[in-house]
Amino acid sequence: MGKTGGFIEYSRKDHGVRAPQDRIGDYGEFSQRLPEDEQKIQAARCMNCGTPFCQAGLDINGKLTGCPLHNLIPEWNDLVFRGKWQEAYERLVLTNPFPEFTGRLCPAPCEAGCNLGLNDDPTSIKDTELQIIERAFESGWAKPISIVNRTGKKVLVIGSGPSGLAAAHTLNRLGNQVTVFERDDRMGGLLMYGIPNMKLDKRIVSRRLENMKSEGIRLECNMPITSKEQADQILVEYDAVLLCCGSKKARDLSVPGREALGIYFAVDYLSRNTKSLLESDLTDGKEISAKGKHVVIVGGGDTGTDCTATAVRQGAVSITQIEIMDCPPEKRDYNNPWPEWPVVCKQDYGQQEVILKYGMDPRRWLTTITKINKGFSGEIISVEVSRVKWEKVENSIVAVPLKGSEEILSCDLLLIAMGFTGPEAAIMDAFSVEVNNRGYPVSDVLFHTSNPKVFTAGDQRRGQSLVVWAIREGIECAYEVNHSDLRTTYVLL
Repeated sequence: MGKTGGFIEYSRKDHGVRAPQDRIGDYGEFSQRLPEDEQKIQAARCMNCGTPFCQAGLDINGKLTGCPLHNLIPEWNDLVFRGKWQEAYERLVLTNPFPEFTGRLCPAPCEAGCNLGLNDDPTSIKDTELQIIERAFESGWAKPISIVNRTGKKVLVIGSGPSGLAAAHTLNRLGNQVTVFERDDRMGGLLMYGIPNMKLDKRIVSRRLENMKSEGIRLECNMPITSKEQADQILVEYDAVLLCCGSKKARDLSVPGREALGIYFAVDYLSRNTKSLLESDLTDGKEISAKGKHVVIVGGGDTGTDCTATAVRQGAVSITQIEIMDCPPEKRDYNNPWPEWPVVCKQDYGQQEVILKYGMDPRRWLTTITKINKGFSGEIISVEVSRVKWEKVENSIVAVPLKGSEEILSCDLLLIAMGFTGPEAAIMDAFSVEVNNRGYPVSDVLFHTSNPKVFTAGDQRRGQSLVVWAIREGIECAYEVNHSDLRTTYVLL
């Protein structure tokens, strides 16, 4: 512990954010780091606990608490407080290859597990993590290393999202020759096209990709795998193949009128906007625009929030966010104690921006769409919604529409952000990978598939999850590949 009693002396102070009225006019990142001297004070609040739940990565009642990467949080908090930033960076990257991603995107289960959070505000771990890695890039410490000893083994990673990049990074550090295939025109997967620029500036992704290329990893875009012939050729050329293609089958909305024009999945909406932003600064007209439209978003999660923020910037007339679940309490309930993940109602950046511009929170809780109405040309013109009540029906808890609560909302653009149901089947079929009834690979051994040369990790294996989980999956899968198929035992750090 760098500062004895620091947790008593200092109060929590979070990173800054650009004011909503300033940030809604552009796609720049809205978060702002604290000055380094203030972040050192925040690191001093760490108690260096005997049992640091912050790094535990535990599943409690189906919710994550503590870091799945088991980051050495008390150690680098102490080093930051003492001004030893380079040493803090070296400790951080022992467990996390991409702190610049988790420091921006992770919901911080580490802070949910912080012992200080039992009776005070937890330590601002996520902010310190981001400060460390950005200081490292600015100081030239986060630079490519030379891989001296090569195994002669060739590994192909298909998919360049967080799990694929983490697997590629780890396999390369283990001495293997690694190639990454990405079917899109840019590397990064979810990080590049699935997350808006105001949360993760794409220059941050490109910066990391350049480091990986400099270490010898081959990154190849526009490489979809669509046939068994392609897969067979790959299996001849490579010693092992990792499938890290995500869980991309979007959950659909099954209501009358679903075929209307003007309905899009959220990932398509966000991806096209980001691509247009990167290629033309939104001048090519290829984005799905909410300008002048009444926008309804189905889904209250992070992706739905990203849609609200994007629609604000595009100039929507109105924005409504439909959520079938009830609003969480303002304060955690007695049956949701520490160190469980705190289930509380929060206003994320998208809701804050809608409130500023339109004067009201866009979220409608306990609400569902029951019908979509079309105009003469087949375009969506409105949606019919109803309040719901959750009831037990034949051993299941279902949302039952409440009679008399029906309402019609104007809608020119409907965005479906209801999560994902599983991985796409085509690549599994191409590699003859056996799957279960939900489309996920079947195997008795972690990360393996029914094809002995094919492995899988991330959302494609475990389902939709957090970026930090995807990174952990990629790292662990890389070690499993190295141990099982490539038969090398040394590790290059």
